[in-house]
Amino acid sequence: MKYLPKSKWKKAGMILLLIFGLFQFYPSPEKNISPVEAKNSIEKLFPIPDSVLTILKTACYDCHSNNTRYPWYSNIQPGALFLNKHIVDGKMELNFDEFGTYSTRRQQSKLKAIANQVKDGDMPLSSYKAMHKEARLSDEERNLVTNWFRNQLDSLNR
Repeated sequence: MKYLPKSKWKKAGMILLLIFGLFQFYPSPEKNISPVEAKNSIEKLFPIPDSVLTILKTACYDCHSNNTRYPWYSNIQPGALFLNKHIVDGKMELNFDEFGTYSTRRQQSKLKAIANQVKDGDMPLSSYKAMHKEARLSDEERNLVTNWFRNQLDSLNR
């Protein structure tokens, strides 16, 4: 295997640094921050215990609400684009601030899916947990959230 001389590595590094620098001029997406109170929030529909709400706000709301807490890397490209894609995709799948606008059938489907995905460890996403250690749920926290969502599903099915 042939190795590149130091001068070639240096040149390649300078080119990558230039590309990274130029990428910073790419406009950042609009931030997901709403000054308006969420009138259709899941919190308005169901009484959520503080313990569950804290977990939701810590581990879910950044991608599944109308208000994201932005980390430092959200101001640097391509981090801003990567983060924005997660937020857009997350809100399209589920938006806790718009939960009250969902039909009863869709609410039931979402409650069941949330319970299953949290129980199985599929949510929060691994990429989110890698950058947000507070979103790494313990077994107890997963059980608490899973049970709460299943109880709400049961109440809708009555």
